[in-house]
Amino acid sequence: MALLDIRRNSGYLFLAVMLGHVILISAQVNSRSGVPVLESVTFGLVAEAQRGLSLGVARLRRTWDRYVWLRGVEAENANLRRQLDALQVQYQERRALSDRARSLEDLLALRDRSNLETVAAEIIAASASPDFRTLTIDKGSSQGLKRDMAVIANDGAVGRIVVASSSAAKVQLLIDRNAAAGAIIERSRAQGVALGGGDARLRLEYVAEASDVVVGDLVVTSGIDGIYPKGFTIGYIDAVEKAGPAYKRISIKPAVNFSALENVLVVLTTNPSNQVEEQKP
Repeated sequence: MALLDIRRNSGYLFLAVMLGHVILISAQVNSRSGVPVLESVTFGLVAEAQRGLSLGVARLRRTWDRYVWLRGVEAENANLRRQLDALQVQYQERRALSDRARSLEDLLALRDRSNLETVAAEIIAASASPDFRTLTIDKGSSQGLKRDMAVIANDGAVGRIVVASSSAAKVQLLIDRNAAAGAIIERSRAQGVALGGGDARLRLEYVAEASDVVVGDLVVTSGIDGIYPKGFTIGYIDAVEKAGPAYKRISIKPAVNFSALENVLVVLTTNPSNQVEEQKP
């Protein structure tokens, strides 16, 4: 075992001596360019090491620069998103103001066209119950509002006031299941009563058997109820069913989109049925 260790150590010593001789010879022997071989080899090794280090540093710098750039882009995108959100909010607000102004202009035109004494009101609440289709407006008895005053909009008749406090009033819509209004078909002059059903439709009842009623006919207020001014649009006939000579069912699609109402006019004139010309759609 000791002999094997001596031989191994001798071999290592021999290799070290040989390597030393090679280095000494390389240091003394010049290459074709006149540079010692040892210096040339050493320079090549160091240059390759420097090249690798330089490439690593460059890659690291590019990675860092890209990271910083991406962080900057991310921050810029977040800022742009915030600006876009703000612009969208401003657009929505301006569109809402524009729609409101247009609605108010239509109401003013309706007031001038109807020659009725009216007061404009804004809707501040609505009933969510299908059994009671009502709206609450921001005008009340302080502005002269009373029970059974008609409420109208640019598209036609809306309903009537059922309760009025000093600063607000509740409006029963025409589509309420307990609502009714005297009605007349504009084309044939057939008369009846428009009744609410609690849904989005009205029905026309008490129409004479010999009356001429067809789908598409315009139905307007007749004024015989003493509440609604004569000639304001109620809606259009969208279904007619007959059982023998009698009418079984006449359905009316309201002209007013009750879910989209924002502003209305309350008719202050008492018993206005004979004080207004028929409203044209």
